[in-house]
Amino acid sequence: MEKNSLKYTGLLAFIVWGALLLMHLLPSITMGGRVLRRVDILGDVRRPSKPVSEPDSLLPPPPKVKPAFVDTCRAGMTCIEDYSDSTMRGMTRFYQALDELAKAPRPVRIAYFGDSFIEADILTADLREMLQQKYGGCGVGFVTITSMTSGFRPTVRHSFSGWQSHSVMDSVFFDRSKLGVSGHYFIPNTGAYVELRGQKNYASRLDTCQRASIFFYNRGTTTLSVRVNRGEATTETFEPIDDLQEMTVEGNIGSVRWTVESADSTLFYGLAMDGTSGIVLDNFSLRGSSGLSLRSVPVWMMREFNEQRPYDLIILQYGLNVATERGRNYDRYIAGMQTTVEHLKEAFPQAAILVVSVGDRDYKTEEGELRTMPGIKNLVRYQQNLAADEAVAFWNMFEAMGGEGSMAEMVHAKPSLANYDYTHINFRGGKYLAGLLYESLIYGKEQYDRRRAYYEEEP
Repeated sequence: MEKNSLKYTGLLAFIVWGALLLMHLLPSITMGGRVLRRVDILGDVRRPSKPVSEPDSLLPPPPKVKPAFVDTCRAGMTCIEDYSDSTMRGMTRFYQALDELAKAPRPVRIAYFGDSFIEADILTADLREMLQQKYGGCGVGFVTITSMTSGFRPTVRHSFSGWQSHSVMDSVFFDRSKLGVSGHYFIPNTGAYVELRGQKNYASRLDTCQRASIFFYNRGTTTLSVRVNRGEATTETFEPIDDLQEMTVEGNIGSVRWTVESADSTLFYGLAMDGTSGIVLDNFSLRGSSGLSLRSVPVWMMREFNEQRPYDLIILQYGLNVATERGRNYDRYIAGMQTTVEHLKEAFPQAAILVVSVGDRDYKTEEGELRTMPGIKNLVRYQQNLAADEAVAFWNMFEAMGGEGSMAEMVHAKPSLANYDYTHINFRGGKYLAGLLYESLIYGKEQYDRRRAYYEEEP
């Protein structure tokens, strides 16, 4: 007769479950100066309680400089705060570019720099679509030669082979002097290829574009071939020059495949699918970045990219990898970001600059309860002061999301708008936040138009 072990397994599970419940009654334990969380086997399924707000008296003081026209902000909207001065590095130049677009068609370019919060085109995909639907444009914009997110980025079909990939986040075998604007550079083997194919399943205006380009810097002779829409290949040879090179094809482009036939001492940086006019939005996400790595990109290289892709607006959204459970003082980080902003001002002298704050981020207390990280509100205030000190624009994403506890609300929404790490949004959440930012951008443009009309009417 076989021994029935099922009841013993059930008994053991019951004993373990009971022991864990009893351990929840134990007081918090401190080891190495850190408070360990209390055992709570129901912590992951219990809905978070109402968050406890941190007193504003613990926050850094607000900027001394007041943003222009913030009192005109519509109720319920988080408006862009423009701290620009006579240098006009706030939103004015971007709004002027939109006016120029209406008079004479041209690309209006946006560079959106960020961390894993916007990885795989999250948020930027929907912001791009909204802006392109209003102002025209097509295509996904700039794409790095290889990408770890190519398998789940829904806005372009991206395939590649035969490349050595290097990133500023690498700890070895990386040369900062070779960096491109995305924080990467790529070295090809003979026969290396990269292909982009438009798609129409996620967002509109991405299935075809009017111009496709590839960007590289060669110290020796380089020969490339390109096939558009899987047609006949066109080959071109480039002799070395001291500038960033671009090979471009135009037409009704649904797919484009670039192949390196031969390359002597050549670095590649990325490729693009754009329209010849309207909005172009480039996603420059870099997992693990705090934004400080942008300082590592040589100014001369950024200027070379500015010649090829002059941006009208640069958006900086960082902080996810800076905020900590106990961090409240971000003086050193903001000092570093000030040099980053100055670096970008020097490299892209025509661009408006918008600092987007870190969003809400939750963590579990020692009692196992979800709370907004104590340092988040501090970091947001630091970022606001950064924008004011650098005379650029600022948008408070933390406030737009709903403030404290908003990330937990997005996680538990039906359907969910964020992931269960209580840090990253998903594509549904990206669409929601993109809508809020788009609304603020359009409202800011409307306010700019009203102010301009008022000044033009003055005698």
